[in-house]
Amino acid sequence: LHTPMYFLLLNLSVLDLGSISTTVPKAMANSLWDKRRISYLGCATQLFFFVFFIGAEYCLLTVMAYDRYVAICQPLHYGTLMGTRACAHMEAAAWASGFLNALLHTANTFSVPLCQGNAVGQFFCEIPHILKLSCSHSDYLREVRLIVVICCLGFGCFVFMVVSYVGIFRVVLRIPSVQRRHKVFSTCLPHLAVVSLLVTTGIFANLKPPSMSSPSLDLLVSVLYSVVPPAVNPLIYSLRNQELKDALRKFL
Repeated sequence: LHTPMYFLLLNLSVLDLGSISTTVPKAMANSLWDKRRISYLGCATQLFFFVFFIGAEYCLLTVMAYDRYVAICQPLHYGTLMGTRACAHMEAAAWASGFLNALLHTANTFSVPLCQGNAVGQFFCEIPHILKLSCSHSDYLREVRLIVVICCLGFGCFVFMVVSYVGIFRVVLRIPSVQRRHKVFSTCLPHLAVVSLLVTTGIFANLKPPSMSSPSLDLLVSVLYSVVPPAVNPLIYSLRNQELKDALRKFL
C-alpha cells in the first residue's frame, strides 16, 4: 500500500467507527432494556452525526477509488496527483462535504413542524420517518428536494467510481501475473459491491414511494446501508495486509 492509502484507510476507519457508534449502541440498549425513548435533542444529534459520517465516508470512498486508479493506471504521476498535500486536501474536502451535508439535512428536517405523533418507526432517527410526522407540505417538499439533489450528486460519484474501476480492470487484465490480478480483483470487486449496496439501498430508503413502505422492508433497507458497509469495510481492506493475515492465523 502507498503511504496516502494508509491515511485514507485511517480516515475510513474513523468514519466507519463513528457511523456504527451513532446508531448501533442506542439500538442495542433499547433492545436490552426494552426502552423506545430518545429526546428531541438526542434525535437531532443522532441524525446529524449519522448523516455526517455516512456522507463523509461516501466522499472518501470516491477519493479512494481515484487513488487506486492513479496508482494502477498512472503510476508515474502518482506522486504528483496523490502526494501528501493533495491527499490531505481531498480528505479535508470529504470531511467538509459530510459536515455541510449533515448540517443542511438536520436544519431542514428539524425545522419542519411535527404534528402527527412522536413515534419514529425505525431503530434510529432516519430522515424519511421523521418527515412522515410532518404536517407542513411545503417544508416537507423542501427537504425532499434537498434529498433528491444529494442523491443525484451521490449517484454522480458512484458513476465516477465505476469509470475508475473500469479503467483499473482494463489495465489489470493486461497483467501477465495471475497472482497480481487476483490481488487487485479480490479488493476492488468487494469494495465496488459494498459501494453499490450503500448507494442503491440509501437512495431507495430516502426516495421510495410511501406505498412501498412496510416496517420489515424499512428495517432491512436501513440496516443494509447504515450498518453493513461500515462493518464490512474493515474486513475488505485489513485482509489485504499480509501481516494482519499472519497475526489472524496465529490467533486462530
